[in-house]
Amino acid sequence: LGVALAMLACAVSVLINHDENIPSNSSQIVYPVLLFGGGLLTYLDAHRSKPIGTYSKLPGQDDGPVVQTALDRKLGYKIGMEIRHGIFMFLLWLVLLVGSIALVNRGYDNKYLEIFEIFYRTGSLVFGGGVVIVPMLQNEVVPKWMTDDQFFQGLGLAQSMPGPFFNFASFLGGTYAGLPGAIVANLGLMGPGFILIFAMLPFWSKARHYAWFQAIIKGLNASAIGLIGGGCVFLYAKSVRDAADAIVFVLCGGLASFYKFGAPQTIAMGALIGAGFAAFNLGHLPY
Repeated sequence: LGVALAMLACAVSVLINHDENIPSNSSQIVYPVLLFGGGLLTYLDAHRSKPIGTYSKLPGQDDGPVVQTALDRKLGYKIGMEIRHGIFMFLLWLVLLVGSIALVNRGYDNKYLEIFEIFYRTGSLVFGGGVVIVPMLQNEVVPKWMTDDQFFQGLGLAQSMPGPFFNFASFLGGTYAGLPGAIVANLGLMGPGFILIFAMLPFWSKARHYAWFQAIIKGLNASAIGLIGGGCVFLYAKSVRDAADAIVFVLCGGLASFYKFGAPQTIAMGALIGAGFAAFNLGHLPY
């Protein structure tokens, strides 16, 4: 079941980002629906007498109230947060999301608010990793802030730097509004995940022991993997435009996958190979 959910999420992700009849911003609705739909399906499947999926424990095997383990108590002590703190953090996330959207929709003209709203809304709707946000961000900033080529050049630059994938937000915000824009964009994109982690932590130590919750997480994870796969297809279609690009992709993919090259070495090799093709003007006929 998990594989089927991943395949479905990947196929839908590719479709909505490569069809002229589907609005470009539909991913902001479709992605969360796919994720929560995957969680719901595995939840329902786990309650069947003969589940399709494989689960470490079925909901019928939950035996009364959860007794916290030593690890749970240690985690709770380190976090130092109670249920009321988690509820406050969730409300903080919601107020920032609804408030920023409302201000922008009411016509409040401030470029930093515009940057924050775009990145905070995107960060609130993305599950499964940084690759998933690329088509969503492209729909928001191209061609309003930059060209398509500038967008993917910035993506390549951000990927070649140390740090998380979300550093790409700094490039986008900085291109539009300088250093302050870069800071606001990064805070906006990283903020939702940071806040929601602390909102969830007070509940996690108990919820993670329930079989029904584990079943939901299994479906969410499967759908998230599919969305990551769809994001990779999107990146390939946008980045590999001629034979030289394809050769760099194949060689660097082989170095990383089979010869265990690290990310810095693989990026450096890709740059050298690409520079060689450019210097001798080879492989530049488009597909």
